[in-house]
Amino acid sequence: MNANTILQKLMQQADGSGKGGGTDIKGMLDGLSRQFGGQESASKSGGIDMKSLLGGGAMGMLVGSKRGRKLGGKALKYGAIAGVGMLAWKAWQSHQAKSGAVSGDEGERVEVLEGEFQERRSLELLQAMIMAARADGHIDAEERALISEQIDSLGADDELHAWVEQQLNAPLDAKALAAQADSPQAAREMYLISLAVSDEQNPMERAWLDQLASALALDREMVAELERQAVQAG
Repeated sequence: MNANTILQKLMQQADGSGKGGGTDIKGMLDGLSRQFGGQESASKSGGIDMKSLLGGGAMGMLVGSKRGRKLGGKALKYGAIAGVGMLAWKAWQSHQAKSGAVSGDEGERVEVLEGEFQERRSLELLQAMIMAARADGHIDAEERALISEQIDSLGADDELHAWVEQQLNAPLDAKALAAQADSPQAAREMYLISLAVSDEQNPMERAWLDQLASALALDREMVAELERQAVQAG
């Protein structure tokens, strides 16, 4: 599979840098937010073709599938997606400084891993994103197809395509997801990237994040640090 290639492109899209052909998803969603700014503008528009407007970016399709409440960008933490490895590491450093604890091998950040190790971590993070995007139960069959289509547009190979299809239909199981984490750093990254595509004000999504944190064995202080990093990253 080429999971790392796809993850890197999604991170570039979230960053809005345009590197490697990435799309400025933040700008796209901010523009949509303005279009939805009032009932008058919404009525004049005659409805928004979400497939056309978000179809240019897989990141937009993944998180944009939650439509209305996502369009304002308030729930999307773009910086947390783009810098997931470093931010998760910073959260650990802050947690260590406050607790005075000494840890063993924490594992490497996703961006410095190589070869099969980076591929595995990328797959873990993609799985976490997909599960979080599904947590509120509102992704319908058409949106699932569009997510798969957009992942394919980034160059997913046949094996990864089949894997994405499987993840879109698999039961939501926080323990099974957490079991994929290969290190404490991986666990932090999985929680952070899940948080980045979630709305903590939605009860179902908040419940999923809580279940995932527990399954990943992240204590309250670490969760708080990760959430602080996500907010600061924007």
